Amino acid sequence: MALKATVLKTRLNISDMDRGYYQEHAFSLAQHPSETPNRIMVRLLAFMLNASEMLAFSKGLSDEGEPELSERDLTGDITLWVAFGQPDEKWLRKASAQAEAVKLYTYGGRTVPMWLAQNKAALDRLPELEIWEFSDTDLDALTRWFERSMTIQCSITEGVLYLTKDEEALTITPIRVKDNP
Repeated sequence: MALKATVLKTRLNISDMDRGYYQEHAFSLAQHPSETPNRIMVRLLAFMLNASEMLAFSKGLSDEGEPELSERDLTGDITLWVAFGQPDEKWLRKASAQAEAVKLYTYGGRTVPMWLAQNKAALDRLPELEIWEFSDTDLDALTRWFERSMTIQCSITEGVLYLTKDEEALTITPIRVKDNP
């Protein structure tokens, strides 16, 4: 019998001073049985950094041809495609062809520079693509907050996330690896 996804209840109170965006978001997020808590937290960080009324997670991780996190305009066209990890270059090329902007949030410590070096030429040919990395130290600290029900306050100033949960506070600094020209 196949394992079922774990449903996580999440409430994010986002104050993004960089973009002038202030909103509370409450949603359920499915954790695939093979998905680590670190990856879930990267998905939440990406949501916080790109939050909007139109930003939404897909129904599942295995929706072929669909972004896991995306923003669509009123016609249904993808304005922002968000990817995670170290995907195949062909997948990123497909995303770049379908969306106005593509953001990749990667993690994994020592494997990230190797993946970037192996794919450098292909990634440089994707002008719509921005790549960001989260450090293992930041992710490990944030993953300690992982629960089936989470409420997180997030303030973003100059690209840095200041997070609080209950009485705890964390600072997460995404590292820009590749800029969108």
